[in-house]
Amino acid sequence: MILLETLCPVLEFPIPIIHMNRLKSLVMEAAATVTRRLIPGRPSIPLLILAILGWSSYPLFSQQGHDSVPSAAASEPAVQKAGGGKHLFILSGQSNMVGLDPNITFTPNVTEALGKDAVIIVKDAHGGQSIRSWCKSNLEDPPPTAGRIPKVRGELYGRLMTKVNDAIKGEVVQTITFVWMQGESDLNNTAYVAYLKELLSQLQHDLNFKDINFVLGRISDSGLDNPKKPGLVQAIRKAQVEFAESYPRCAWVDTDDLNDREQDGKILNDLHYTPEGYRILGERFADKAVALITGKTKAP
Repeated sequence: MILLETLCPVLEFPIPIIHMNRLKSLVMEAAATVTRRLIPGRPSIPLLILAILGWSSYPLFSQQGHDSVPSAAASEPAVQKAGGGKHLFILSGQSNMVGLDPNITFTPNVTEALGKDAVIIVKDAHGGQSIRSWCKSNLEDPPPTAGRIPKVRGELYGRLMTKVNDAIKGEVVQTITFVWMQGESDLNNTAYVAYLKELLSQLQHDLNFKDINFVLGRISDSGLDNPKKPGLVQAIRKAQVEFAESYPRCAWVDTDDLNDREQDGKILNDLHYTPEGYRILGERFADKAVALITGKTKAP
């Protein structure tokens, strides 16, 4: 049988991104061209039939009839949105995302709800990092001169997307959910909401997928009453809730009870969560993510 990769060099068009609604005509044109060049004077009907019969099984295209979607760069795999595809979960953020092991509660919960073979989970997190390390542009005016300012804007985003593109290569993706646990390193950030919007926009553009679900962990109450940080922790918490409530496909998770540890008979609101806190955080992230995907809230 004549495959599309055999026909493409003759027509000299690239194979990675071809829309489904033009594929049939392209295959017919390609088959006719090959016939004229390789079998001059011979009928082209058998060759055309073989080509048309083979086009629907070609692995670059969804079997549900949706267009394949180009990624941000030609070297990156295309995300194909189709019913029956897999559910992609992207986990990122700073130290409290580093401390979350998805295998303990997050992965078991989403696989139980959606199917073991129906999920793809990618995690890339780095402690002590500002959201500026994930966003490609400066959104603060004037630009910051203190705090966590990366030398290269968006450097960690590039690392994350490399992992994501490797994980989805050759896969058909039905939904994308971004899970974000970050903010403690942005207490001096005056444009945190704008950066969250920018981060979402980058994902939508680079994955060519508009309806991305966003699950956001609101930073805890650690340092909330610290006189050295008057109002700074609360400002980030407020910004996170503001963003979550402004984007219909977003849900936020409370973490105020996950960082409590006892010391000398007193309860301290630590910056990082307890082992039990991380276990619960994974459950809460999974519950919110599944609810956004299915439209159903888990029963208490």
